[in-house]
Amino acid sequence: MNQPAARGGTNATWALVITGAAGFMAALDNLVVTTALPSIREDLGGELADLEWTVNAYTLTFAVLLMFGAALGDRFGRRRLFVGGLSIFTAASAAAALAPGINSLIAARAVQGVGAAIMMPLALTLLTAAVPAARRGAALGIFGAVTGIAVAAGPLVGGSLTEHISWEWIFWLNVPIGLMLLPPARTRLKESYAPNARIDVPGTLLISGGLFGIVYALVNANAEGWTSPLVLTGLIVGTLLIAGFVRHGIRRPDSMLPMRLFKDRTFAGINAASLLMFLGMFGSIFLLSQFMQGVAGYSPTEAGLRMLPWTAMPLLVAPFAGILSDRIGGRPVVTAGLALQAVGLALFAAAVEPGVSYAALLPALIVSGIGMALYFAPATSLVMSSVRPAEQGIASGANSALREVGGALGVAILGAVFSARGGYETPQVFVDGTVPALWIGSGVVGLAALTALAMPGRRPLSRTTPVREPAAEGGAAERDTTPAEKRRTVAV
Repeated sequence: MNQPAARGGTNATWALVITGAAGFMAALDNLVVTTALPSIREDLGGELADLEWTVNAYTLTFAVLLMFGAALGDRFGRRRLFVGGLSIFTAASAAAALAPGINSLIAARAVQGVGAAIMMPLALTLLTAAVPAARRGAALGIFGAVTGIAVAAGPLVGGSLTEHISWEWIFWLNVPIGLMLLPPARTRLKESYAPNARIDVPGTLLISGGLFGIVYALVNANAEGWTSPLVLTGLIVGTLLIAGFVRHGIRRPDSMLPMRLFKDRTFAGINAASLLMFLGMFGSIFLLSQFMQGVAGYSPTEAGLRMLPWTAMPLLVAPFAGILSDRIGGRPVVTAGLALQAVGLALFAAAVEPGVSYAALLPALIVSGIGMALYFAPATSLVMSSVRPAEQGIASGANSALREVGGALGVAILGAVFSARGGYETPQVFVDGTVPALWIGSGVVGLAALTALAMPGRRPLSRTTPVREPAAEGGAAERDTTPAEKRRTVAV
C-alpha cells in the first residue's frame, strides 16, 4: 500500500523535484541525440532516412499522443499514469542503449516518445495541484527553466557522452534517474482525477495515422521516388486522415482538439507560427549538428559547445523578453524573435562551406539564439491568454503538440531537400545538400514571422482590465484583475 502523500511545503517541494527531473529527461531527449548522429551512423549503419527516424520516432509519438496522455491521466488517475509514463520512458531508454541495430533503436525511441507523452502533461498538472496558488508562478517558472536548460544542454550532453564514453550513454543516463524517481513518485505525489473525463480514441487514431503517413512519405521520398506508390499512398492517406481529424474536431466539442479554439485569430496565429518555427529550427539543427562534426571537423563535445550560443541563449534573454512583452504586448516580441531566427538561418546558409571558421558561424548562432529567446516566453503567454481559463490545459497541450509536429516535419522536409541535393560522400557534397535546406528553413521561419505579424494587436493589460471567469453555475462573471493576478492565471 502506498504511503500517504506529504502535505504542505514538503509535498510541494517533492512535486517540484519529481516533475522537474522528469521534465528534464523528456526535454533533454529532444536534442540530445543530434550530436550523436554521426557516431550512431558509424556504429549501427543506416542511411539518412534512418537517422531522421532516430529523431522523428521520438518527436512524432510525443506530439500525437501528448493530449491523449493527459486525457488518460484525467480518466484513470494522474499519479498512476505519470508513474506508468515514467516507467515506460525509463525502460525504453535502456532498450535504446542496448539496441543492436538501427531499426531497434528507432523502435525504442518511439516507445520513449510514448512514455514522454504520458509523463510530461501530467507532470505540469501534478505540480500545479501540489503547489499553493501564491507560489505556483514561481514553481512553474522553475519547471520551465529546468526544461529550458535541458533543451540547451542537449547537444552538449549528447556530444560529451558520445565522445568520452559512448553514444549509448545518452540513453543510459535516463535509467538511474528514472529508477530513483519512481518510488517517491508513488508515495509523495497525490492522486487526482478530472470529473467526467473522456478519452478521444477516434481523434487520436486519426491524427496519429495522418501524421505518420505524411512524415513516412517525406522521409522516404528521395529513396523511393516522389511518384512511387508507397510515397503517394502515404501523402494521400495521411492528408485524408488529418482532414478527418479536423472534421472530427469541428463536429465533436469534446474532441482532443476542438476546432472552435482556432476561431480566435491569436490562438490560430500563434499555433501556426509555432509549427512553422519548429519546422525550420528543428530541421536546421538536425543538419547543422552533423555539419559541425562531419564538415567543420569538431569532436562531438566541441560541436555541442559551439552550438551553445544558439541553444542556450533563451536562458539569458527569455526573462527580458517576458518583461518586454508585458510592456508592449506579445505580438511584436514574437514577430521580432521569428524574424531574427529567419535571419540567423539565412546567415548560416550564406556561411557554411568546407573549411569555414567558427568565427564566421558565430553571428548566425548568436542571432538565431536571440530570436529563439524572444519567441518562447511571449508565445506561451499568447497561447494561454487567447482561451478561457477552463481551456488552458487543452490550449497548452495543443501548442506543445504542434511544436513537436513541426519539429518532426522539419527533419523530414529539410532532410528530403538535403538528400535530393547532397549526401555524406564528401564535405562538399554535404554542403551542397545543407545550403538549400537552410535557405528553405529560413524562408519557413520568415513565413512564421509574417503569420505572427498578422495576429490582432493587444494592448498591455491595464490594472482594471475586466477578465471573464466561469461562474460557479457555469455562467460567466467579471471582476477587476490586476496585472500580477493575470500573469499568475496565464502561468497556470
